[in-house]
Amino acid sequence: MKLLFDLFPVVLFFLTFKVAQIKIDTAMSVTNALLGGGIDPAQAPVLCATTIAIAASVIQVATVLLRGRRVEMMLWLSLGIVTIFGGLTLWLHNPLFIKWKPTILYWVFAAILTFGSLTRRNFMEKIMGRQIELPGNVWETLQRAWIGFFAVVGVINLLVAYSFSTETWVNFKLFGLLGLTFGFALIMGIYMAKHAPEEAAQGAKKPVQDNN
Repeated sequence: MKLLFDLFPVVLFFLTFKVAQIKIDTAMSVTNALLGGGIDPAQAPVLCATTIAIAASVIQVATVLLRGRRVEMMLWLSLGIVTIFGGLTLWLHNPLFIKWKPTILYWVFAAILTFGSLTRRNFMEKIMGRQIELPGNVWETLQRAWIGFFAVVGVINLLVAYSFSTETWVNFKLFGLLGLTFGFALIMGIYMAKHAPEEAAQGAKKPVQDNN
């Protein structure tokens, strides 16, 4: 459920873009009404999708606040970046700004983890240390690996954004970026399991005795 909640703006962006492509006249009417006219029909789908993505991000954060819960840093960062870069896309009618959004978000994550390494604070251990016990050098390797991943994927996103059509980038944004992230997370999970202390692994596998 949390995964679906986190992906809410991304999925709505994708679906809105696809629907707007099919209903281009409606998309043109909506974007002209919202943005004051002069919209290129080719840009209408991404402008509609960007508008929805910004609204969805606001709703996402508002929902957490209304429930009385703490908003995670990732949600705040995502809201800020999509608002700024999405706003520039809507204002200038230029999809390149919203295409930069994933890259900026990934690079911000990389910068935060890099700051942690430079100040000898392992944010990966702080996030996941309660779930699994690992040696210090393994936590440091994990942090460095995620720094590299975020930096590289940010570059890959720009390569797709500048080398292919907006439609191709929209598909990549949902399936490509998520696929790369989930795949890398799986590899890191295997690495963590491999280096977990033997007694912890045995304890996790030990069956619960029936005292009845």
